[in-house]
Amino acid sequence: MIKNTFISFQEKKKKKAKGSVEFQVVSFTNKIRRLTSHLELHRKDYLSQRGLRKILGKRQRLLAYLSKKKKKEYVIKN
Repeated sequence: MIKNTFISFQEKKKKKAKGSVEFQVVSFTNKIRRLTSHLELHRKDYLSQRGLRKILGKRQRLLAYLSKKKKKEYVIKN
């Protein structure tokens, strides 16, 4: 696992509650990257594949919410 590929949350955002939508999106993105690297090694781990699909759906719904409600804070970094 490469730690440099995970997104680090900005210092000013760390002071916000962990329940904020932005923090959840970053957290889900880190989980997605970690599970993706795991699945590259273990291709037949179907439970992890299911978990990955669930997290992808949650993140997609949160990003849709951000794009509708908080347009200023909606920034996708690739």
